[in-house]
Amino acid sequence: MTDLDTAAPADTRGDADDRATDAETPAFIAPVAMENDPDALFAGDRGILDADVRRVLVRILQRRFLLAETSPTEWKLLLEHQQSIESRLNDLFVRLVVDHARGVAYKEQVRSDDVDVPILLKDEAYSRAETLVLVYLRTVFQRETTAGTASARVDVEEVEQTVLTYFSETDGTRASQQRAVRTAIARLDREGIIEEESEGRYRIGPLIEIVLDAATLRELQRWLEEQTADAAPTPSAAAPGAPEEGLLS
Repeated sequence: MTDLDTAAPADTRGDADDRATDAETPAFIAPVAMENDPDALFAGDRGILDADVRRVLVRILQRRFLLAETSPTEWKLLLEHQQSIESRLNDLFVRLVVDHARGVAYKEQVRSDDVDVPILLKDEAYSRAETLVLVYLRTVFQRETTAGTASARVDVEEVEQTVLTYFSETDGTRASQQRAVRTAIARLDREGIIEEESEGRYRIGPLIEIVLDAATLRELQRWLEEQTADAAPTPSAAAPGAPEEGLLS
């Protein structure tokens, strides 16, 4: 004997209504018009940061450094929203470094042996003239700060006088060498490493310690000594006022 299913017939009207609703639902969510989305900054905007914070993020990406001294408003926003900005940079495999003591923020390319990291940031090597100028500036900065001076300053003529001693005849004419030094100074001024206070006179900022740390200075000192061993005095002797023990004690 076979048992019969005596349950009431299933109501299929709900399924039919659901299918009708699904058919009417678009495959993608329609974009919200800007006038109906007050937080959007442009059509299709899916960002969550405020406009001012986004500008700080872009500035970090555009420039090598953000300085508290020259950009106090952006610096304040950076500190207030540091975690959010770091998160956006980390999504790009970029690390944010904030040096509170010196008032400097900059970015670094993340590199890893464990993760396949696409390289976004390219290293911008300094030219030989720029490197020589940096070494001299770092030497002066160390000498002045060690002596207790509030800030270190240099004249373009004294920078030229020292740096040109490391050029040889194969580096072009004296005029071209001078142009190379002036071009180097101009770049370092744009990057905020030095600041022109009056025509031809520059103040050296604490950023020089980040650009040239102790280990890099020692490497450059050895390099200069090798380059000039047979033709010129050592860097410590050539740089006016440099310490006897070399560029870094």
